[in-house]
Amino acid sequence: MENHQKLAEKLTILNDRGNGVLIRMNYIKKICADVKLRPPILTDKIMEPAIKYITKKFPNIDFRGNIQSLISIQRQKSEVMEATTSYYDSFLDVIEFRDHVYELLNTIDASQCFFDITINFDFTKSYLDLIITYTSVIVTLARIDEKKALVGMFNCAHEMTKGSRDPSYPRLSQMFVEYEHPWKKLTEEFGPHTKLVTAALLSLRMIYPRRNLPVEQWRSAQLLSLLNASATMLDPACCATMACEYLSLEVMERWIISKCSSHLRMTTISVILLVNNNTILGDNNLNAAVFVPAVGFLLCHSSLNSNPSSQELWKMALRSGLYITVTRDELLSIHKVSEDLFDGIKGYGKRVADIKECRDHAIAHSGALHRERRHFLRGALKELATVLEDEPGLLGPKALFVFMALSFSRDEVQWLVRHSENMPKIKQPEDYIDNQMAELLFHMEKLKGLMRKYHYVVQRYHIQYLAQFDALVLNDTIQNMHVCPEEESVLLSSFVSTLSVLSVKQVESKEEFDFRAVRLDWLRLQAYTSVNKAPLLIKDYPDLAKVMNMIQFHTKMVDATEELLQETSNVSIFCFYPRVFEKMFCQSSEQMTMKRYLMAFPSVCSHFHWCRHTLCPEEEEAIEKRSLRSCVTFLEQIASQTSAIMLEICAEQCNLNDQLLPKHCVEAISAARYRKQKKAVPKRRVQKEKPGGESLRKDRIITTNMDKMHLMLTEICSSYSLCSDILVYEHIIVPTEFLSSHLEIRLSEYVEWEKAVGKYVIIVRMANYNQTTQEIARPTELLAGVTAYGASLQTLPNYVTVDMARLLKNVLLQQTQPLDSRGVPTLTNFYTNWYLESLLRLASNSLVVHCPAMHCFVNQISDNNPAFRAEEFSDISELRALAELLGPYGLKFLSENLMWHVTSQVSELKKLVVENMDVLVQMRNNFDKAEEMANLKRMLTGGENLLKRMTIIGVILSFRWMAQDCLKEVLQKHCPFLMGPIESLKDCISPDTDIKVTLSVFELASAAGMSCDVDPALVSAIRSMQTDNTSIDTEYKLSCLLLVFIAVSLPSLALDPNSSYSREHGGHNNNVHCLALAINHVAAAMLTVQNKNIEQHLKEFLLLASSALLQLGKNEQKAESKNRESVYLLLHMIVEESAFLSQDMLESCFPYVLLRNAYREVYKSIVITLG
Repeated sequence: MENHQKLAEKLTILNDRGNGVLIRMNYIKKICADVKLRPPILTDKIMEPAIKYITKKFPNIDFRGNIQSLISIQRQKSEVMEATTSYYDSFLDVIEFRDHVYELLNTIDASQCFFDITINFDFTKSYLDLIITYTSVIVTLARIDEKKALVGMFNCAHEMTKGSRDPSYPRLSQMFVEYEHPWKKLTEEFGPHTKLVTAALLSLRMIYPRRNLPVEQWRSAQLLSLLNASATMLDPACCATMACEYLSLEVMERWIISKCSSHLRMTTISVILLVNNNTILGDNNLNAAVFVPAVGFLLCHSSLNSNPSSQELWKMALRSGLYITVTRDELLSIHKVSEDLFDGIKGYGKRVADIKECRDHAIAHSGALHRERRHFLRGALKELATVLEDEPGLLGPKALFVFMALSFSRDEVQWLVRHSENMPKIKQPEDYIDNQMAELLFHMEKLKGLMRKYHYVVQRYHIQYLAQFDALVLNDTIQNMHVCPEEESVLLSSFVSTLSVLSVKQVESKEEFDFRAVRLDWLRLQAYTSVNKAPLLIKDYPDLAKVMNMIQFHTKMVDATEELLQETSNVSIFCFYPRVFEKMFCQSSEQMTMKRYLMAFPSVCSHFHWCRHTLCPEEEEAIEKRSLRSCVTFLEQIASQTSAIMLEICAEQCNLNDQLLPKHCVEAISAARYRKQKKAVPKRRVQKEKPGGESLRKDRIITTNMDKMHLMLTEICSSYSLCSDILVYEHIIVPTEFLSSHLEIRLSEYVEWEKAVGKYVIIVRMANYNQTTQEIARPTELLAGVTAYGASLQTLPNYVTVDMARLLKNVLLQQTQPLDSRGVPTLTNFYTNWYLESLLRLASNSLVVHCPAMHCFVNQISDNNPAFRAEEFSDISELRALAELLGPYGLKFLSENLMWHVTSQVSELKKLVVENMDVLVQMRNNFDKAEEMANLKRMLTGGENLLKRMTIIGVILSFRWMAQDCLKEVLQKHCPFLMGPIESLKDCISPDTDIKVTLSVFELASAAGMSCDVDPALVSAIRSMQTDNTSIDTEYKLSCLLLVFIAVSLPSLALDPNSSYSREHGGHNNNVHCLALAINHVAAAMLTVQNKNIEQHLKEFLLLASSALLQLGKNEQKAESKNRESVYLLLHMIVEESAFLSQDMLESCFPYVLLRNAYREVYKSIVITLG
């Protein structure tokens, strides 16, 4: 085999090299044509005169003359040379490639090689591919307008730098001149090779016509169906031309149009793609065959006038479409190019007429033909994928069907992409618009996914097939050969021995297989036995070729499945048609039935890396970015649609849930009451429908809006089943994460178009907070809405795998902070502001009264009634709902804001104490001297102000205590296992415990909503008030005198008519009962900060207060003693609220009989009813 001149190796290497050169030329063309990407050397204004001069004089440029136009290059010759070197080298690669192609084609022509796609498939395909690749390189080169400028500038800079022109410049410039009109030159070059090219094309006569059949014949043959012959379903699918079955139709079209055929015998139309007794009689290679005849007849057109069969094949290729691909998005208008070429050749007038006739036929019929093919393939692939998914074991014997289906579909997708971007002007443009493309792509991706998922099944099956069938058949074939030279015999025997040793155990042990050497040896054998004078001619042994082609396919099923998937399903063409890609997505997303297939579009983006080549690394980053951008864009839109549907369902469910709120049953209760009393029910303008009425249906055909939304949700969520993640280059993209992200954003963030008017979305918007009018939703109503949303969102995992618990936690936890992760105000922020600015502000002015009996705030009857009812926002159910919504973190923020207001009041209290310090010191020392105390009391100023501010503090602390208590109940319900240990830890605290430890435990307990003897939040707030200039002794003195001031000022409350005790509320009408909480907690916090004994000082306060209040009994003026009993009760409340005072202490300084009489007095007019 030494004399076979390594044709196989050269074809393989040159095809790969040619593809790289082609991609490189296309890259240069694109960046030179793009204003944003053009090389700076071409956009520099200074270089314009030089570029114009070089382009005009090319190739004979006077570099040495004193040319004014070239001064700019002379000044920047090193920069010019550096900027143009890579382009110059790339053009030299074209010359080098052309030389090697010339040499190889001449060698093959001299060897008179035999070509038949059905026999020596790899050798023939490589030969035809090389011709097409070379033609594409030359055509792309001719389309680069800036090539002369780049080469001329490089050579000019080279000569100015080194004193001589580049040695390769003459050949390169000559090539540019020769290929100004590439087709004319190419036809001259391929004249000597017409015979072999024709012979290669003739082998398509059994393939191309069968692939170009109308859809009706596909349907009648039940193409790609596994169910049409159930009895033979388990039999392996095989044929004489295995590799031809999934050969690209577009590739064949490029071969035909590019080359000339001298003879073609057409097969009858009855020979179609059939599956009969497990033998596929057809071929999947029509697309590939069309470019070959189409371009083939341009290069070798001499047989068109002499051979009717050649004409027929040529016409068939021209009728299949209007454009063929040169590379990527570079197209060739086959009719225009052919017509322009033949117009200048004498005797080709009839061929020009044929071209026009074929063009009209293609415009009129090709669109509808391919539309029907896509429609058929959608159904066929769906059936195939369903059967194989249900019975993956069939992937072994029927693997060929998968690759046929992928190849057929890929060809139709590429045809539509090419033509939709360059749509002809016709009356029916819908033939070039496919709003169901998503379904075809989805089933393609589904089949690929099945092949990858069950690769073990396919591998195991074909390992047994190779060892137990192929090896035996090949051995028998070799034994039946009449002539088998020694070297060929050794090679064939090595094939048998390699296959015979295979076993299933190798698959089970996950051994890596590599049959590339076998396939390469088979290609070498094809090349050697295809030479005219070879001792063994492959054309004489078609059975050997059939067996080896089958073995080659089976080996690929073991170790090269991914390569075959890439070959048959590569739709990376979308990377270069972004507008078409996005348009198809939009059209599909508008169709209800297509929503379940939308995930195919981002999945296709994982194909884009297949179109790269090592010879053009510059575009690697651009392709990666484009892939990621397209994938992310599609996933964002799918997620947006899914989240919009889901949230619309949630909103509808929230509305239904809102109808069940107690506030909506008032009319029903009123009507029932009227009916019970047998009174006429007042007529209303609009009769409201009862909740649940939407579920009553008289006809199941009638669908509600909720039905439609659930159907849409089901459809679009089905698309997520295609894949759990998408690999784009080295990025793993998880589609469900986009859905989670969109839902989170929609639930808790501003919408862009709503920012201008300051609206919020979903959860925040449900609060209905209006800062201007201070309106806000009741916490219970908001919680009901949030619960309804949460319950609806929890149904989403029934459709798609989404961690909804994590999502809801993320969203709701952000609402427990004042600002969410994007800096947007949250529910915590709004409710904190509302309770401080609305409820507590009114309570500070006694327009709203704290009601201990009902554990809420209630409105005070007055002329200035608030715009809301306080109890609707402060009763136990509302504050529990608030605790549910805001959680411990939100209530901590609320508490911190409350403490800020408390400390501001404490600051004012200290100022009042400072103003009256001397008097208070005397009163503290003389509290047992009634007359002197009376005189000193008259000297005090600001007593009413003091009590007013203390009352405000009490109101704030009362609200905080109510909220904390509700938080404790909520946490006890949600996490009792956590509350138990905290409570036990709190109970372990004793008076002897270190104060730091005590405060730490109290802080933990307070965060859990538990009441503490000393409020840690208040301690922290008061401690933060101290400055470096303030001494501890001074603060301590102020604290003591503040208690004195409060104690001696309590009797003045009796003068206020609003100080009366309300039996219904369980407190005073001016909220002075809140003084009990304020005095205890403020005193405890201040003395804790100063590390003093709380109990001792509170006893002193109790003694002073008792002494002052006892003086009320001696006062005979009715005005001063009107509310005396109510004020007496305040003293009892102080003791009740205190953890440091007891009733014994109170009775020692204040007669219990006075308290008993006071309670009797305030309750004496109450009517007690039983039953």
